[in-house]
Amino acid sequence: MLTVRYDRLGVRPGDRLLDLGAGAGRHAFEAMRRGASVTAVDADAAEVKDVSWMMKGLAADDPVVAAGVGRGSAMVADALELPFPDGAFDRIIAAEVLEHIPGDRQAIGELTRVLRPGGTMAITVPRWWPELVTWAISDDYHNKPGGHIRIYRASALVSRVEEAGLERYSSHHAHSLHSPYWWLRAAVGVDRDDHPLVSAYHRMLVWDITARTPFTRVPEALLNPVMGKSLVTYFRKPG
Repeated sequence: MLTVRYDRLGVRPGDRLLDLGAGAGRHAFEAMRRGASVTAVDADAAEVKDVSWMMKGLAADDPVVAAGVGRGSAMVADALELPFPDGAFDRIIAAEVLEHIPGDRQAIGELTRVLRPGGTMAITVPRWWPELVTWAISDDYHNKPGGHIRIYRASALVSRVEEAGLERYSSHHAHSLHSPYWWLRAAVGVDRDDHPLVSAYHRMLVWDITARTPFTRVPEALLNPVMGKSLVTYFRKPG
């Protein structure tokens, strides 16, 4: 399930791409398939280990990656002090990570520092009003350790990134079908993965991702501007 539109970010073969808060690696893997040289960074050592293993699998199985065009590595690092020189990356993805970081302005400053002049960055965060509904339904959703610590309005996010020296050039919303899923989980208990309604909705989401059928793709595309769970914003560093 990809949140970022790679064509809009401008990913091309040979680009140096940083995936901050890589998690399970979904954005990193797609960037490798498109020929980028990817560095996946996360604070969770277990996630980094899994991503490294999957990158090795892609190097063996995917034709583009196996040909040496797309490459990848994963490492544990702190978003507030990235271990890279200035201008080290052509493209940066920071998907659903800033809402977890207390010092988000410092993290944005570090991302700006390691992006080369003329490079582009995609930042995704939970959209304001669907996230607000989830917080209102359940305190556990946002009080859990490592959970979300703030809700961004689009204007506030853009303002913080522009203050760091980047320019916004595009934005959109994604994953409208996921908003009700999280409202449901908040209502029955965020840890109740086994609840029948949660399980049934999750199976539908997995089917949507794998089948990519018009029965779900079309409604989601129509609903994204209204209730898309994620705000996706694209920035460029003046060159």
